[in-house]
Amino acid sequence: MRWNWQQPDWPEFRWRASRLAQAEERLLLDGGKFIGAVRHLSESEREVLAVEAMSDEALTTSRIEGEILDRASVQSSIRRELGLADSSDVAARPAERGIGEMMVDLFRHAAEPLSEATLFRWHRLIMRGRPDLRDVGRYRTHAEPMQVISGPIGRRRIHFEAPPSDAVAGEMRRFVDWFNESAPGGPSPLPALTRAGIAHLYFESIHPFEDGNGRLGRAISEMALTQGVGGAALTALAATILDRRRLYYDALERANQHNEITDWLAWFAGIALQSQQRLLAQVEFLIDKTRLLERLRDSMNPRQQAVLLRMLREGPSGFKGGLSAGNYVSIARTSAATATRDLAELVELGALTRSGERRHTRYHLPIPLRPTPPITIDNSGRVIVGSS
Repeated sequence: MRWNWQQPDWPEFRWRASRLAQAEERLLLDGGKFIGAVRHLSESEREVLAVEAMSDEALTTSRIEGEILDRASVQSSIRRELGLADSSDVAARPAERGIGEMMVDLFRHAAEPLSEATLFRWHRLIMRGRPDLRDVGRYRTHAEPMQVISGPIGRRRIHFEAPPSDAVAGEMRRFVDWFNESAPGGPSPLPALTRAGIAHLYFESIHPFEDGNGRLGRAISEMALTQGVGGAALTALAATILDRRRLYYDALERANQHNEITDWLAWFAGIALQSQQRLLAQVEFLIDKTRLLERLRDSMNPRQQAVLLRMLREGPSGFKGGLSAGNYVSIARTSAATATRDLAELVELGALTRSGERRHTRYHLPIPLRPTPPITIDNSGRVIVGSS
């Protein structure tokens, strides 16, 4: 099989812009809604949003690659980089510290042109604590093919093979030039979704590093989206991809076989629009959360406050399955009788709502759930919400 980079038209990607026109308009419209919603947040609430959004992205972009990180450690790293550290922060391990620092670097410098120095810096950060790698903070140099494979030995399937290592430096210089020239204000600007989708596929096709290409490729797409909508470098792109990880890999594999990429861009556009809705839901949840805590500030005992804060940490999707009396006992470290009294008081205060009876009784936050259903772009370019 000849891969996209082996085709004579590489990297002259082709796509049908009309199929993406409606999605591009929606991205800008919803981007304006997000920026407007953030203006209603206080400075401390914006700090909370930044820490939560960046930590979610750090955790999910790593999880896509099979790396499970500790949330508290990632958040401690991010808070320290933002100058928000306090005595409650835990020590971060090298992996959590590295991805946290990379996310903050992206947040601070997303509006700037991309450079190879930036990519090398990000690579050093996300590969921190990886003594098994030979090439850290530089492009790969190994002579063997860079392949994406699956399956047991003897029945391996090659999903993709990247350009040889000795071609990477030249390919990456061309990629960085293209990225900056296609930016808003550049000599050949592209719409935000189109540019972000091409950037991700283009970078992943080169696969320039020994490891970490997926995380860096998603960061580059986030950079492109941020520049395109003119907002802060906060996205939920990785979290949305994680929910559809198998489809993500399948879409990339199909796109790696040729340079007509309309279907890939349409798939990516749906993911990006859904991630935008996910982040907007997070802002709206944060506003509701602040109002709820303000109303209940002097009405709860320490046990009730601890449990409510624990539920609120679950974010816009809510506490999975609802809170049971047993959950309350575990979180508050109290007796069943005390839990029953505390829960009844929380319902009376309007801090929780109750559903079910007896052992099926569950308690929920009085904040409306804001699900973010899948978004797809059909062949005519219509944006369809709620279709996978």
